[in-house]
Amino acid sequence: MNRVLYFDCSPDLATLINETEELVGILPELEFNIDQPRGSDLPSLLAGYSGVVNGHTKMSGALLNTCPDLKVIVFLGTGVASYVDMDAAAARGIAVHRVAGYGNRTIAEHALALMFDGVRGVARLDREMRAGIWRPDGGFELEGKTLGIIGLGGVGRTVAGLGAALGMRVIAWNRSGIPEGVACEAVDIDTVMVDADIISLHIDLAPETEGIIDRRRLQLMRPHAVLVNVARGALVDETALAEVLHAGRIGHAALDVYGAEPLPAESLFRDLDNVTLTPHAAWVSPEAKIRLLRLGLEQMRDALAALDEGAKT
Repeated sequence: MNRVLYFDCSPDLATLINETEELVGILPELEFNIDQPRGSDLPSLLAGYSGVVNGHTKMSGALLNTCPDLKVIVFLGTGVASYVDMDAAAARGIAVHRVAGYGNRTIAEHALALMFDGVRGVARLDREMRAGIWRPDGGFELEGKTLGIIGLGGVGRTVAGLGAALGMRVIAWNRSGIPEGVACEAVDIDTVMVDADIISLHIDLAPETEGIIDRRRLQLMRPHAVLVNVARGALVDETALAEVLHAGRIGHAALDVYGAEPLPAESLFRDLDNVTLTPHAAWVSPEAKIRLLRLGLEQMRDALAALDEGAKT
């Protein structure tokens, strides 16, 4: 029988798997290692397992070389290439699966919350009130303004629908073109940067998209514009973004993701009033967690069943 381990499981997710009717029984052989293991412990921890569920742990080629029994990795998220050495996995015949689509609505709603904060300054006003400062201040209305979306996967398409529902003009750039049925205008990426009052990033991180929002593109933005990033921190030149924010060259940035996570203590963003920061929380909701776990466990179950079937033939 194949052994399978969720090797960096948090206590709350273990409870969710074991106590949620929708999840119970999908993968009854699943074992758990609760909390984050040390890197030096991983080779012995993973020994003897055919399948592993990975929530957020880097798996280098050197680590994979210590796992001769490993056949399947299911990464609980979309950015698997940032965590698993895909070339090394392929060379060892390890199938690697990611989980997509689980958080489209949750992430889109968080992006919308960041947009509202970027425009209305809710977090800043709250900080000022708590400090005894009474300074009524506001921002512009969203109706009639332009929302620019970069990347039209499931989250980007959902954000486009929310923007249209608010009465915004929606423009978008997508590497593979605009999917059918998305209510937006197709433009090039520089036009998004120039024309949009709010720019929301929803593109995958890949070698060709790393740093795609560079210094030149940041300087194309309107002085009042808001940049929202709930995708990946490495899409943006963070040093350049901090500089244009410090100079007041753009209105606001609302960020949920960063080049280094957790956000380093020395990050320039911490000292800027025109930045809203959240801790990679866009995907976090009970509904998204259950979808993520269900899809991940089903993928592992099916992959292991395929291995067993292949062994019989």
